[in-house]
Amino acid sequence: MSERVEILDTTLRDGSQMAGVNFTLKDKLEIAKKLDEIGIDYIEGGWPSSNPKDMEFFKEVKKLDLKYSKIVAFGSTKKKGEGKDKNLQTLLEADTKYVVIFGKSWLLHVKDVLKITPEENLSLIGESIEYLISNGREVIYDAEHFFDGYKDDPEYAIETLKTAEEAGARVVTLADTNGGTLPFEIERIISEVKKKVNVTLGIHAHNDSGNAVANTLTAVYTGVRHVQGTINGLGERCGNADLIQVLPSLALKMNKRVLKGPDELKKLRSLSVYVYSILNMQPDPYQPYVGKYAFTHKGGVHIDAMIKNPKTYEHVNPELVGNERSFLVSEQAGRASILHYAEELGLKLSKEHPAVITTLNKVKEIEKFGSIEGADATVKLWLLRNLGMYTDNFNILYWMANSREVNGKVEAEGEIIVRVKDNIYYERETGVGPVHALDKALKKALIQVFPQLSEVVLENYKVTVTEGNQKGTASYVRVLIQFSDGKTNWATAHVSDNILVASLQALSDGYNYKLALNELRNLL
Repeated sequence: MSERVEILDTTLRDGSQMAGVNFTLKDKLEIAKKLDEIGIDYIEGGWPSSNPKDMEFFKEVKKLDLKYSKIVAFGSTKKKGEGKDKNLQTLLEADTKYVVIFGKSWLLHVKDVLKITPEENLSLIGESIEYLISNGREVIYDAEHFFDGYKDDPEYAIETLKTAEEAGARVVTLADTNGGTLPFEIERIISEVKKKVNVTLGIHAHNDSGNAVANTLTAVYTGVRHVQGTINGLGERCGNADLIQVLPSLALKMNKRVLKGPDELKKLRSLSVYVYSILNMQPDPYQPYVGKYAFTHKGGVHIDAMIKNPKTYEHVNPELVGNERSFLVSEQAGRASILHYAEELGLKLSKEHPAVITTLNKVKEIEKFGSIEGADATVKLWLLRNLGMYTDNFNILYWMANSREVNGKVEAEGEIIVRVKDNIYYERETGVGPVHALDKALKKALIQVFPQLSEVVLENYKVTVTEGNQKGTASYVRVLIQFSDGKTNWATAHVSDNILVASLQALSDGYNYKLALNELRNLL
Protein backbone atom coordinates (compact mmCIF):
# COMPACT_ATOMS: atom_id res chain seq x y z
CA MET A 1 0.00 0.00 0.00
CA SER A 2 1.23 3.48 -0.80
CA GLU A 3 1.74 5.87 2.09
CA ARG A 4 -0.86 8.46 2.99
CA VAL A 5 0.03 12.17 2.93
CA GLU A 6 -2.53 14.41 4.60
CA ILE A 7 -3.35 17.74 2.99
CA LEU A 8 -4.20 21.02 4.70
CA ASP A 9 -5.56 23.68 2.37
CA THR A 10 -4.97 27.27 3.51
CA THR A 11 -6.50 29.04 0.50
CA LEU A 12 -9.11 30.69 2.73
CA ARG A 13 -6.51 31.94 5.22
CA ASP A 14 -3.02 32.32 3.76
CA GLY A 15 -4.41 32.57 0.23
CA SER A 16 -6.53 35.57 1.19
CA GLN A 17 -3.36 37.41 2.23
CA MET A 18 -2.23 37.74 -1.40
CA ALA A 19 -2.46 41.23 -2.89
CA GLY A 20 -5.57 41.50 -5.05
CA VAL A 21 -7.33 38.57 -3.37
CA ASN A 22 -10.45 39.22 -1.34
CA PHE A 23 -12.98 36.51 -0.53
CA THR A 24 -16.51 37.29 0.56
CA LEU A 25 -18.06 35.07 3.21
CA LYS A 26 -20.11 33.38 0.49
CA ASP A 27 -16.96 32.82 -1.57
CA LYS A 28 -15.26 31.10 1.35
CA LEU A 29 -18.22 28.82 1.99
CA GLU A 30 -18.49 27.85 -1.68
CA ILE A 31 -14.79 27.11 -1.94
CA ALA A 32 -14.99 25.01 1.23
CA LYS A 33 -17.67 22.88 -0.42
CA LYS A 34 -15.47 22.38 -3.50
CA LEU A 35 -12.49 21.39 -1.35
CA ASP A 36 -14.65 18.89 0.52
CA GLU A 37 -15.82 17.38 -2.77
CA ILE A 38 -12.29 16.42 -3.80
CA GLY A 39 -11.37 15.16 -0.35
CA ILE A 40 -9.01 17.72 1.18
CA ASP A 41 -8.22 16.51 4.72
CA TYR A 42 -8.14 19.91 6.46
CA ILE A 43 -9.54 23.27 5.42
CA GLU A 44 -7.97 26.18 7.27
CA GLY A 45 -10.90 28.58 7.33
CA GLY A 46 -9.24 31.72 8.66
CA TRP A 47 -7.89 33.57 11.66
CA PRO A 48 -10.95 34.20 13.87
CA SER A 49 -9.29 36.82 16.06
CA SER A 50 -8.14 38.88 13.06
CA ASN A 51 -11.51 39.92 11.59
CA PRO A 52 -15.27 39.39 12.08
CA LYS A 53 -15.73 37.76 8.65
CA ASP A 54 -13.49 34.85 9.58
CA MET A 55 -15.33 34.27 12.84
CA GLU A 56 -18.62 34.37 10.91
CA PHE A 57 -17.22 31.74 8.56
CA PHE A 58 -16.73 29.29 11.43
CA LYS A 59 -20.36 29.77 12.44
CA GLU A 60 -21.76 29.38 8.93
CA VAL A 61 -19.55 26.48 7.84
CA LYS A 62 -21.22 24.30 10.47
CA LYS A 63 -24.41 24.54 8.41
CA LEU A 64 -22.72 22.94 5.40
CA ASP A 65 -23.03 19.22 4.96
CA LEU A 66 -19.32 18.56 4.53
CA LYS A 67 -18.66 14.86 4.00
CA TYR A 68 -14.89 14.61 4.30
CA SER A 69 -12.94 17.71 5.22
CA LYS A 70 -12.18 18.87 8.75
CA ILE A 71 -12.44 22.62 9.39
CA VAL A 72 -9.45 24.20 11.11
CA ALA A 73 -9.15 27.54 12.91
CA PHE A 74 -5.83 29.40 12.81
CA GLY A 75 -4.10 31.56 15.37
CA SER A 76 -0.86 32.33 17.17
CA THR A 77 0.63 31.27 20.46
CA LYS A 78 -0.33 33.27 23.53
CA LYS A 79 1.27 36.60 24.33
CA LYS A 80 3.66 37.06 27.22
CA GLY A 81 2.08 38.16 30.46
CA GLU A 82 -1.55 37.52 29.48
CA GLY A 83 -3.47 35.23 31.81
CA LYS A 84 -6.52 34.49 29.70
CA ASP A 85 -5.06 35.09 26.28
CA LYS A 86 -7.56 36.66 23.85
CA ASN A 87 -6.18 34.88 20.79
CA LEU A 88 -6.48 31.45 22.38
CA GLN A 89 -9.98 32.22 23.65
CA THR A 90 -11.08 33.24 20.17
CA LEU A 91 -9.68 29.98 18.79
CA LEU A 92 -11.86 28.11 21.26
CA GLU A 93 -14.87 30.23 20.34
CA ALA A 94 -14.45 29.21 16.69
CA ASP A 95 -15.51 25.79 18.00
CA THR A 96 -13.43 23.60 15.70
CA LYS A 97 -11.96 20.31 16.85
CA TYR A 98 -8.72 21.08 15.03
CA VAL A 99 -6.62 24.21 15.37
CA VAL A 100 -3.37 25.45 13.87
CA ILE A 101 -1.22 27.78 15.93
CA PHE A 102 2.09 29.25 14.90
CA GLY A 103 5.05 30.19 17.02
CA LYS A 104 8.54 31.53 16.55
CA SER A 105 11.50 29.33 15.62
CA TRP A 106 13.93 32.06 14.66
CA LEU A 107 15.76 33.92 17.40
CA LEU A 108 15.68 37.04 15.23
CA HIS A 109 11.91 37.16 15.66
CA VAL A 110 12.02 36.15 19.29
CA LYS A 111 14.34 39.02 20.18
CA ASP A 112 13.43 41.74 17.66
CA VAL A 113 9.69 41.14 17.15
CA LEU A 114 8.36 39.55 20.34
CA LYS A 115 11.12 41.14 22.42
CA ILE A 116 11.24 38.27 24.86
CA THR A 117 13.90 35.79 25.95
CA PRO A 118 14.40 32.46 24.15
CA GLU A 119 13.20 30.65 27.27
CA GLU A 120 10.02 32.73 27.44
CA ASN A 121 9.27 31.89 23.80
CA LEU A 122 9.54 28.17 24.55
CA SER A 123 7.11 28.61 27.44
CA LEU A 124 4.60 30.39 25.23
CA ILE A 125 4.73 27.54 22.70
CA GLY A 126 4.31 24.78 25.24
CA GLU A 127 1.65 26.51 27.37
CA SER A 128 -0.46 27.46 24.34
CA ILE A 129 -0.53 23.92 22.97
CA GLU A 130 -1.24 22.39 26.38
CA TYR A 131 -4.07 24.85 27.00
CA LEU A 132 -5.78 24.10 23.68
CA ILE A 133 -5.44 20.35 24.18
CA SER A 134 -6.84 20.62 27.70
CA ASN A 135 -9.90 22.22 26.11
CA GLY A 136 -10.46 19.30 23.75
CA ARG A 137 -8.62 20.52 20.67
CA GLU A 138 -6.18 18.68 18.43
CA VAL A 139 -3.26 20.93 17.60
CA ILE A 140 -1.19 21.33 14.47
CA TYR A 141 1.79 23.50 15.35
CA ASP A 142 3.32 25.65 12.60
CA ALA A 143 6.95 26.47 13.28
CA GLU A 144 7.12 29.86 11.61
CA HIS A 145 10.41 30.78 9.85
CA PHE A 146 11.74 27.38 10.83
CA PHE A 147 14.33 26.99 8.07
CA ASP A 148 15.74 30.48 8.55
CA GLY A 149 15.79 29.86 12.28
CA TYR A 150 17.55 26.54 11.81
CA LYS A 151 20.23 28.09 9.61
CA ASP A 152 20.75 30.78 12.25
CA ASP A 153 20.73 28.54 15.36
CA PRO A 154 19.86 24.88 14.74
CA GLU A 155 19.86 23.88 18.39
CA TYR A 156 17.29 26.49 19.36
CA ALA A 157 15.09 25.84 16.32
CA ILE A 158 15.02 22.13 17.21
CA GLU A 159 14.22 23.01 20.82
CA THR A 160 11.05 24.82 19.69
CA LEU A 161 9.95 21.66 17.85
CA LYS A 162 10.65 19.44 20.85
CA THR A 163 8.64 21.80 23.05
CA ALA A 164 5.66 21.51 20.71
CA GLU A 165 6.04 17.74 20.51
CA GLU A 166 6.22 17.33 24.28
CA ALA A 167 3.20 19.60 24.75
CA GLY A 168 1.16 17.21 22.61
CA ALA A 169 1.01 18.70 19.12
CA ARG A 170 -0.26 16.09 16.67
CA VAL A 171 1.74 17.56 13.77
CA VAL A 172 4.67 19.97 13.75
CA THR A 173 4.86 21.89 10.47
CA LEU A 174 8.16 23.30 9.26
CA ALA A 175 7.47 26.62 7.58
CA ASP A 176 9.66 28.31 4.99
CA THR A 177 7.87 31.56 5.72
CA ASN A 178 10.16 33.86 3.74
CA GLY A 179 10.28 31.40 0.84
CA GLY A 180 14.02 31.65 0.39
CA THR A 181 15.13 28.10 1.16
CA LEU A 182 16.24 25.89 -1.73
CA PRO A 183 15.31 22.20 -2.25
CA PHE A 184 18.72 20.77 -1.35
CA GLU A 185 18.60 22.73 1.91
CA ILE A 186 15.09 21.43 2.63
CA GLU A 187 16.29 17.84 2.24
CA ARG A 188 19.35 18.32 4.42
CA ILE A 189 17.57 20.15 7.22
CA ILE A 190 14.56 17.82 7.39
CA SER A 191 16.88 14.80 7.44
CA GLU A 192 18.61 16.31 10.46
CA VAL A 193 15.33 17.25 12.16
CA LYS A 194 14.01 13.68 11.86
CA LYS A 195 16.88 12.48 14.00
CA LYS A 196 15.85 14.80 16.84
CA VAL A 197 12.01 14.64 16.93
CA ASN A 198 9.48 11.82 16.53
CA VAL A 199 6.29 13.75 15.88
CA THR A 200 4.67 13.76 12.41
CA LEU A 201 6.26 16.53 10.37
CA GLY A 202 4.56 18.92 7.98
CA ILE A 203 5.72 21.43 5.36
CA HIS A 204 4.43 24.95 4.65
CA ALA A 205 6.39 26.50 1.76
CA HIS A 206 6.20 30.00 0.32
CA ASN A 207 7.21 30.73 -3.26
CA ASP A 208 9.46 33.79 -2.99
CA SER A 209 12.34 32.00 -4.71
CA GLY A 210 10.08 30.03 -7.05
CA ASN A 211 10.64 26.78 -5.16
CA ALA A 212 7.47 26.25 -3.13
CA VAL A 213 6.27 23.22 -5.09
CA ALA A 214 9.77 21.74 -5.37
CA ASN A 215 10.39 22.30 -1.65
CA THR A 216 7.09 20.64 -0.77
CA LEU A 217 7.78 17.57 -2.89
CA THR A 218 11.34 17.37 -1.54
CA ALA A 219 9.98 17.51 2.00
CA VAL A 220 7.63 14.60 1.33
CA TYR A 221 10.48 12.68 -0.33
CA THR A 222 12.47 13.24 2.86
CA GLY A 223 9.72 11.94 5.14
CA VAL A 224 7.17 14.70 5.73
CA ARG A 225 3.58 13.41 5.78
CA HIS A 226 1.55 16.59 6.25
CA VAL A 227 1.42 19.15 3.43
CA GLN A 228 0.03 22.68 3.52
CA GLY A 229 -0.66 24.75 0.42
CA THR A 230 -3.27 26.67 -1.55
CA ILE A 231 -5.28 26.33 -4.73
CA ASN A 232 -3.44 28.03 -7.61
CA GLY A 233 -0.59 28.96 -5.26
CA LEU A 234 -2.39 31.94 -3.73
CA GLY A 235 -0.73 33.46 -0.68
CA GLU A 236 1.32 36.20 0.92
CA ARG A 237 3.70 38.02 -1.47
CA CYS A 238 4.60 35.47 -4.18
CA GLY A 239 2.21 32.87 -2.88
CA ASN A 240 2.31 29.39 -1.37
CA ALA A 241 2.90 25.91 -2.75
CA ASP A 242 0.27 25.31 -5.43
CA LEU A 243 -1.76 22.26 -4.45
CA ILE A 244 -2.96 21.99 -8.03
CA GLN A 245 0.63 21.01 -8.89
CA VAL A 246 1.54 19.27 -5.64
CA LEU A 247 -1.40 16.83 -5.50
CA PRO A 248 -0.94 15.13 -8.88
CA SER A 249 2.83 15.02 -8.40
CA LEU A 250 2.38 13.24 -5.08
CA ALA A 251 -0.20 10.80 -6.43
CA LEU A 252 1.02 10.11 -9.96
CA LYS A 253 4.77 10.43 -9.54
CA MET A 254 5.53 9.66 -5.88
CA ASN A 255 2.91 6.95 -5.28
CA LYS A 256 1.38 8.75 -2.29
CA ARG A 257 -2.27 8.51 -1.34
CA VAL A 258 -3.96 11.92 -1.27
CA LEU A 259 -7.57 13.13 -1.38
CA LYS A 260 -10.32 10.50 -1.43
CA GLY A 261 -8.63 8.66 -4.28
CA PRO A 262 -7.10 9.01 -7.75
CA ASP A 263 -10.43 9.84 -9.41
CA GLU A 264 -10.56 13.10 -7.46
CA LEU A 265 -7.54 14.35 -9.41
CA LYS A 266 -9.84 14.64 -12.43
CA LYS A 267 -11.57 17.53 -10.67
CA LEU A 268 -8.39 19.60 -10.32
CA ARG A 269 -8.76 21.65 -13.50
CA SER A 270 -12.37 22.58 -12.74
CA LEU A 271 -11.43 23.46 -9.14
CA SER A 272 -8.55 25.65 -10.32
CA VAL A 273 -10.73 27.49 -12.83
CA TYR A 274 -13.49 27.89 -10.23
CA VAL A 275 -11.21 29.63 -7.73
CA TYR A 276 -9.87 31.93 -10.46
CA SER A 277 -13.44 32.81 -11.45
CA ILE A 278 -14.46 33.53 -7.85
CA LEU A 279 -11.65 36.10 -7.73
CA ASN A 280 -12.41 37.44 -11.21
CA MET A 281 -8.91 36.41 -12.30
CA GLN A 282 -7.93 34.98 -15.68
CA PRO A 283 -6.72 31.37 -15.32
CA ASP A 284 -3.02 30.93 -15.99
CA PRO A 285 -2.95 29.14 -19.38
CA TYR A 286 0.56 27.86 -18.66
CA GLN A 287 -0.16 26.48 -15.18
CA PRO A 288 1.30 22.97 -14.90
CA TYR A 289 -1.20 20.10 -15.13
CA VAL A 290 -4.37 22.22 -15.49
CA GLY A 291 -3.51 25.21 -17.71
CA LYS A 292 -5.15 25.55 -21.11
CA TYR A 293 -1.77 25.08 -22.77
CA ALA A 294 -0.36 22.48 -20.37
CA PHE A 295 -0.98 19.74 -22.95
CA THR A 296 -1.03 21.88 -26.09
CA HIS A 297 1.48 20.97 -28.77
CA LYS A 298 2.74 23.33 -31.46
CA GLY A 299 6.00 22.14 -33.00
CA GLY A 300 5.64 19.91 -36.04
CA VAL A 301 8.07 17.25 -34.79
CA HIS A 302 6.25 17.14 -31.47
CA ILE A 303 2.82 16.77 -33.04
CA ASP A 304 4.00 14.06 -35.42
CA ALA A 305 5.37 12.07 -32.50
CA MET A 306 2.29 12.74 -30.34
CA ILE A 307 -0.02 11.31 -32.96
CA LYS A 308 2.05 8.14 -32.95
CA ASN A 309 2.34 7.90 -29.16
CA PRO A 310 1.19 10.58 -26.63
CA LYS A 311 3.89 9.52 -24.16
CA THR A 312 6.52 11.01 -26.45
CA TYR A 313 5.83 14.58 -25.29
CA GLU A 314 3.47 14.31 -22.29
CA HIS A 315 4.58 13.47 -18.77
CA VAL A 316 1.08 12.31 -17.73
CA ASN A 317 -2.24 11.64 -19.41
CA PRO A 318 -4.10 15.00 -19.33
CA GLU A 319 -7.39 13.24 -18.57
CA LEU A 320 -6.04 12.19 -15.18
CA VAL A 321 -6.17 15.82 -14.00
CA GLY A 322 -9.30 16.85 -15.88
CA ASN A 323 -7.45 18.46 -18.77
CA GLU A 324 -7.30 17.68 -22.48
CA ARG A 325 -4.77 17.49 -25.28
CA SER A 326 -4.76 19.96 -28.16
CA PHE A 327 -2.61 20.76 -31.17
CA LEU A 328 -1.88 24.18 -32.65
CA VAL A 329 -1.17 24.90 -36.27
CA SER A 330 1.52 27.52 -36.83
CA GLU A 331 4.54 28.27 -38.98
CA GLN A 332 6.46 25.80 -36.83
CA ALA A 333 3.93 23.05 -37.45
CA GLY A 334 4.35 20.28 -40.00
CA ARG A 335 1.93 18.20 -41.99
CA ALA A 336 1.09 16.17 -38.88
CA SER A 337 -0.78 19.19 -37.52
CA ILE A 338 -2.97 19.37 -40.62
CA LEU A 339 -3.55 15.62 -40.50
CA HIS A 340 -4.71 15.96 -36.90
CA TYR A 341 -7.30 18.55 -37.90
CA ALA A 342 -8.38 16.28 -40.76
CA GLU A 343 -8.93 13.46 -38.28
CA GLU A 344 -11.02 15.75 -36.08
CA LEU A 345 -13.21 16.34 -39.15
CA GLY A 346 -13.49 12.59 -39.70
CA LEU A 347 -11.14 12.55 -42.71
CA LYS A 348 -8.27 10.17 -43.37
CA LEU A 349 -5.53 11.79 -45.45
CA SER A 350 -1.87 11.10 -46.14
CA LYS A 351 0.98 13.52 -45.52
CA GLU A 352 1.52 13.71 -49.28
CA HIS A 353 -2.04 14.72 -50.10
CA PRO A 354 -1.95 17.98 -52.12
CA ALA A 355 -4.62 19.57 -49.90
CA VAL A 356 -2.48 18.96 -46.80
CA ILE A 357 0.56 20.58 -48.41
CA THR A 358 -1.46 23.52 -49.78
CA THR A 359 -3.10 24.14 -46.41
CA LEU A 360 0.21 24.08 -44.57
CA ASN A 361 1.72 26.51 -47.08
CA LYS A 362 -1.26 28.81 -46.53
CA VAL A 363 -0.62 28.74 -42.77
CA LYS A 364 3.04 29.64 -43.26
CA GLU A 365 2.21 32.41 -45.74
CA ILE A 366 -0.33 34.06 -43.43
CA GLU A 367 1.99 33.83 -40.43
CA LYS A 368 4.49 36.12 -42.13
CA PHE A 369 2.08 38.84 -41.07
CA GLY A 370 0.63 37.45 -37.85
CA SER A 371 -0.13 34.25 -35.99
CA ILE A 372 -3.32 32.29 -36.53
CA GLU A 373 -2.45 30.06 -33.57
CA GLY A 374 -5.57 28.73 -31.89
CA ALA A 375 -7.79 29.39 -34.92
CA ASP A 376 -8.80 25.79 -35.52
CA ALA A 377 -11.86 26.61 -37.62
CA THR A 378 -9.95 28.85 -40.00
CA VAL A 379 -7.41 26.12 -40.80
CA LYS A 380 -10.10 23.46 -41.13
CA LEU A 381 -12.00 25.67 -43.57
CA TRP A 382 -8.87 26.08 -45.69
CA LEU A 383 -8.43 22.31 -45.70
CA LEU A 384 -12.04 21.63 -46.69
CA ARG A 385 -11.86 24.20 -49.47
CA ASN A 386 -8.60 22.73 -50.75
CA LEU A 387 -10.20 19.29 -50.75
CA GLY A 388 -13.12 20.62 -52.76
CA MET A 389 -15.47 19.52 -49.98
CA TYR A 390 -16.78 22.97 -49.13
CA THR A 391 -17.59 26.12 -51.07
CA ASP A 392 -18.61 29.20 -49.11
CA ASN A 393 -22.38 29.42 -48.81
CA PHE A 394 -22.37 33.21 -49.02
CA ASN A 395 -20.31 36.09 -50.35
CA ILE A 396 -20.07 39.60 -48.95
CA LEU A 397 -20.46 42.00 -51.88
CA TYR A 398 -20.34 45.29 -49.98
CA TRP A 399 -19.97 46.56 -46.47
CA MET A 400 -19.68 49.86 -44.70
CA ALA A 401 -19.23 50.77 -41.05
CA ASN A 402 -18.87 54.06 -39.22
CA SER A 403 -18.91 55.53 -35.75
CA ARG A 404 -19.95 59.01 -34.70
CA GLU A 405 -20.55 61.01 -31.55
CA VAL A 406 -23.81 62.92 -31.21
CA ASN A 407 -24.41 65.01 -28.10
CA GLY A 408 -21.85 63.03 -26.16
CA LYS A 409 -23.26 59.65 -27.21
CA VAL A 410 -21.22 57.38 -29.47
CA GLU A 411 -23.18 55.55 -32.15
CA ALA A 412 -21.98 52.89 -34.59
CA GLU A 413 -23.68 51.76 -37.77
CA GLY A 414 -23.01 48.94 -40.19
CA GLU A 415 -24.38 48.09 -43.64
CA ILE A 416 -23.83 44.89 -45.55
CA ILE A 417 -24.88 43.28 -48.83
CA VAL A 418 -24.63 39.48 -48.99
CA ARG A 419 -25.16 37.10 -51.90
CA VAL A 420 -26.55 33.64 -51.16
CA LYS A 421 -26.78 31.68 -54.41
CA ASP A 422 -28.84 33.94 -56.69
CA ASN A 423 -30.37 36.06 -53.95
CA ILE A 424 -29.13 39.38 -52.57
CA TYR A 425 -29.71 40.50 -48.97
CA TYR A 426 -29.15 43.97 -47.58
CA GLU A 427 -29.17 44.77 -43.87
CA ARG A 428 -28.33 47.79 -41.77
CA GLU A 429 -27.79 47.65 -38.01
CA THR A 430 -26.50 49.77 -35.13
CA GLY A 431 -24.19 48.56 -32.39
CA VAL A 432 -21.88 49.56 -29.58
CA GLY A 433 -19.04 49.69 -32.10
CA PRO A 434 -18.52 49.17 -35.83
CA VAL A 435 -17.59 45.47 -35.49
CA HIS A 436 -20.68 44.81 -33.39
CA ALA A 437 -22.87 46.63 -35.92
CA LEU A 438 -21.40 44.67 -38.85
CA ASP A 439 -21.82 41.37 -37.02
CA LYS A 440 -25.47 42.12 -36.29
CA ALA A 441 -26.12 43.09 -39.93
CA LEU A 442 -24.30 40.03 -41.31
CA LYS A 443 -26.02 37.61 -38.98
CA LYS A 444 -29.44 39.16 -39.63
CA ALA A 445 -28.96 38.68 -43.37
CA LEU A 446 -27.71 35.10 -43.07
CA ILE A 447 -30.36 33.86 -40.63
CA GLN A 448 -33.02 34.44 -43.29
CA VAL A 449 -31.47 31.59 -45.29
CA PHE A 450 -29.60 29.67 -42.58
CA PRO A 451 -31.75 29.74 -39.41
CA GLN A 452 -29.29 27.38 -37.69
CA LEU A 453 -26.89 30.32 -37.34
CA SER A 454 -29.25 31.89 -34.79
CA GLU A 455 -27.81 29.53 -32.14
CA VAL A 456 -24.25 30.73 -32.74
CA VAL A 457 -22.86 33.17 -30.17
CA LEU A 458 -19.55 35.02 -30.00
CA GLU A 459 -17.81 34.08 -26.76
CA ASN A 460 -14.63 36.13 -27.16
CA TYR A 461 -13.13 38.75 -29.45
CA LYS A 462 -9.45 39.67 -29.28
CA VAL A 463 -7.35 42.12 -31.27
CA THR A 464 -3.54 41.99 -31.15
CA VAL A 465 -0.93 44.05 -32.95
CA THR A 466 1.20 41.47 -34.76
CA GLU A 467 4.87 41.10 -33.94
CA GLY A 468 7.23 42.56 -36.51
CA ASN A 469 4.52 44.54 -38.31
CA GLN A 470 4.13 47.51 -35.95
CA LYS A 471 3.55 50.75 -37.86
CA GLY A 472 1.70 52.73 -35.25
CA THR A 473 -2.01 52.93 -35.99
CA ALA A 474 -1.31 51.43 -39.46
CA SER A 475 0.03 48.21 -37.91
CA TYR A 476 -1.12 44.77 -38.94
CA VAL A 477 -3.55 43.34 -36.41
CA ARG A 478 -4.68 39.83 -35.65
CA VAL A 479 -8.34 39.34 -34.82
CA LEU A 480 -9.28 36.10 -33.03
CA ILE A 481 -12.95 35.27 -32.46
CA GLN A 482 -14.24 32.33 -30.43
CA PHE A 483 -17.69 30.93 -31.23
CA SER A 484 -20.09 28.44 -29.67
CA ASP A 485 -23.44 26.92 -30.60
CA GLY A 486 -23.92 25.37 -27.17
CA LYS A 487 -22.53 22.03 -28.30
CA THR A 488 -19.34 22.83 -30.20
CA ASN A 489 -16.71 25.53 -29.72
CA TRP A 490 -14.47 26.86 -32.50
CA ALA A 491 -12.25 29.83 -33.25
CA THR A 492 -11.27 31.79 -36.33
CA ALA A 493 -8.56 34.37 -36.97
CA HIS A 494 -7.56 36.80 -39.69
CA VAL A 495 -4.66 39.22 -40.12
CA SER A 496 -4.89 42.59 -41.88
CA ASP A 497 -3.70 46.17 -41.64
CA ASN A 498 -7.39 47.10 -41.35
CA ILE A 499 -9.09 46.01 -38.14
CA LEU A 500 -12.54 45.94 -39.75
CA VAL A 501 -11.34 43.77 -42.64
CA ALA A 502 -9.73 41.34 -40.20
CA SER A 503 -12.85 41.29 -38.01
CA LEU A 504 -15.31 40.78 -40.86
CA GLN A 505 -13.22 37.95 -42.36
CA ALA A 506 -12.98 36.21 -39.00
CA LEU A 507 -16.74 36.60 -38.51
CA SER A 508 -17.44 35.29 -42.00
CA ASP A 509 -15.20 32.26 -41.42
CA GLY A 510 -16.92 31.58 -38.10
CA TYR A 511 -20.37 31.38 -39.67
CA ASN A 512 -19.05 29.46 -42.69
CA TYR A 513 -17.48 26.89 -40.38
CA LYS A 514 -20.82 26.24 -38.69
CA LEU A 515 -22.42 25.66 -42.11
CA ALA A 516 -19.47 23.52 -43.23
CA LEU A 517 -19.82 21.26 -40.19
CA ASN A 518 -23.49 20.68 -40.97
CA GLU A 519 -22.68 19.77 -44.58
CA LEU A 520 -19.81 17.51 -43.55
CA ARG A 521 -21.98 15.58 -41.10
CA ASN A 522 -24.47 14.91 -43.89
CA LEU A 523 -21.67 13.70 -46.20
CA LEU A 524 -20.04 11.43 -43.64
